[in-house]
Amino acid sequence: MSRIGNKPVTIPAGVEVKVAENNVVTVKGPKGEMTKELNSRIAINVNGSEITFTRPTENKNDRALHGLVRTLVNNMIIGVTEGFAKVLEINGVGYRAQKQGNKLVLSLGYSHPVEFEEPAGITFELEGQNKITVKGMDKEAVGQIAAEIRFKRPPEPYKGKGIKYADERIRRKEGKTGKK
Repeated sequence: MSRIGNKPVTIPAGVEVKVAENNVVTVKGPKGEMTKELNSRIAINVNGSEITFTRPTENKNDRALHGLVRTLVNNMIIGVTEGFAKVLEINGVGYRAQKQGNKLVLSLGYSHPVEFEEPAGITFELEGQNKITVKGMDKEAVGQIAAEIRFKRPPEPYKGKGIKYADERIRRKEGKTGKK
């Protein structure tokens, strides 16, 4: 029994959910509209203000898909009502971020500035010069863009310089010790 897959998803007020052929789910809400094609083995039933999910067999793959499909639909509903955000922090002398139009320009100690264009549906917000917030409706896209920004200068374990998630802890290492 999938504990997650068996839980019904409640549809909040102001959100409209439609399920078309081949499990194409469309969710409309105050922040926008999302459409995603989900696996057709899992049956999606919209009953009033609840969505339930049923699987055809107790097969291992069907059990795994049961929870996955429910979580994807739930994330779509959360995305169109509240949205998702990831906060990145920049640590290091001379490392900073600035926004120029719809571009994020990062100075990360390289000989050139690193630029990121805002993709469709994603926005960058800056708090000072060292905190970047990546916001959007699609949880997957927000996480991917945040990971790509972090990849440009991951935090190093000796001084902690680089880009890290706000809730990430960096395991620090001790430096070299001199001979005596």
